[in-house]
Amino acid sequence: MKAVVMDGFGGPEVLSIGEAPDPVIGEHDLLVRVKATALNRADLLQRMGGYPPPPGASEILGLEMAGEVVHVGPGVPGWKRGDRVFALLPGGGYAELAAVPAAMAMRIPDNLSYEQAAAIPEVFLTAYLNLFELAHLQAGDTVLVHAGASGVGTAAIQLIREAGATSMVTAGSPEKLNRCVQLGASAGWNYKQGPFAPWIQERTKGRGVDIILDFIGAPYFEQNLQSLAVDGRLVIIGTMGGVKVDQLNLGFLLRNRLQVIGTALRSRSPETKAQLTKKFAAFALERFADGRLQPVIDKVFDWTEAAAAHAYMESNANTGKIVLRVDGGA
Repeated sequence: MKAVVMDGFGGPEVLSIGEAPDPVIGEHDLLVRVKATALNRADLLQRMGGYPPPPGASEILGLEMAGEVVHVGPGVPGWKRGDRVFALLPGGGYAELAAVPAAMAMRIPDNLSYEQAAAIPEVFLTAYLNLFELAHLQAGDTVLVHAGASGVGTAAIQLIREAGATSMVTAGSPEKLNRCVQLGASAGWNYKQGPFAPWIQERTKGRGVDIILDFIGAPYFEQNLQSLAVDGRLVIIGTMGGVKVDQLNLGFLLRNRLQVIGTALRSRSPETKAQLTKKFAAFALERFADGRLQPVIDKVFDWTEAAAAHAYMESNANTGKIVLRVDGGA
């Protein structure tokens, strides 16, 4: 099969279309002809040699895909050739064919294209895991979402809204902040204007927020703690700004009963991902079908332009997902 392959590790220029072995499916898998996949920050890190795939996973980039079933494993009930499917992957999305554990496969709602469906799994499942499973989001909570205009950020804003909670965001431009408000955020702060912690204290009348989703890491750590309410939960999703915190006042954590939670989706077991997929599908698929939830797509590239798509993501210009159309899309 054809796939996006890497000529060693490095910048976007190492990516090109080449040949790769067809995936081999097991008894409980689906073989899917990929119609679209989408970019994630993990793809950039893997391309640079900093994020190897889990043991046994495909070396090909791509953590999600949408496509058409071409073969059903003998132990898989309920699926047939030609069904439209989308799913989270441990790797292998940038290819003509992908092997998908049937327990992680979701049916594409009729109103969504392959490109739209491909923009859902990684960011929405990440947001769902961190908000509902780890931070125990409840109606009435207030959540601060950093990088609100990112793929995970735009997904989180919508899930928070659907849960009956309130979100506030940080982002790097008025346009991105406006888009976040359109999706349901109550307010936004342009991080280029200075520290966000005073703004949070003003907006919450000194109470702070219940949950913070953070992609930045060390540079935001102190402000994040200052911005949490008593019993608040800080979920660290990424460390784009750095990994080492110079000082940590444990007494502050104790007095305010704060929780700091580290998380990663890709390295979780297939069984855990299957359970997460089942819960997410029950919550979200009907909402995608009737439009309450929507994948947010910034730009669609042909997969032959994967290098340009990676360069575009590295520029941080996107609001929402960057999608690769494979084999013509839908």
